[in-house]
Amino acid sequence: MADTPHTGDAGAPGAAEPAADPVPRLLCDARERAADDPARTGALWRLAEAGRQLDANLVRLPPEGRVEEHVEPDLDVLLYVVSGDGVVDTEQGRRSLAEGGVLWLPRGSRRSLTAGRGGLAYLTVHRRRPGLRIKSRRDS
Repeated sequence: MADTPHTGDAGAPGAAEPAADPVPRLLCDARERAADDPARTGALWRLAEAGRQLDANLVRLPPEGRVEEHVEPDLDVLLYVVSGDGVVDTEQGRRSLAEGGVLWLPRGSRRSLTAGRGGLAYLTVHRRRPGLRIKSRRDS
């Protein structure tokens, strides 16, 4: 399947205007993208449509790779396991992750991810962060 190579942020940070062409379109095949070049890790794809309200990333962790424990203070994150397996560690314990699994990571929750022996590819989706704005002390 051919797709548009959206890898960077095409819109201005924090842009709130609607997309110039607000029609639904298929952006990529996540399973196909995750299967391409299995040695490649990190961000494989990013949503970069101008005027969007969401951010999305397709990420691959190498075998037994890890995202260290962290807390996202501001945004809920939805994680969809595209391929592979692994575990998520939370304050409530360890949960297995497998292909097709959907995980909700509420804002404020503590978590870490560890890929299984074959690696882990997952899609994250969350509300777009507003762009950073420099304010004077008077505006603060």
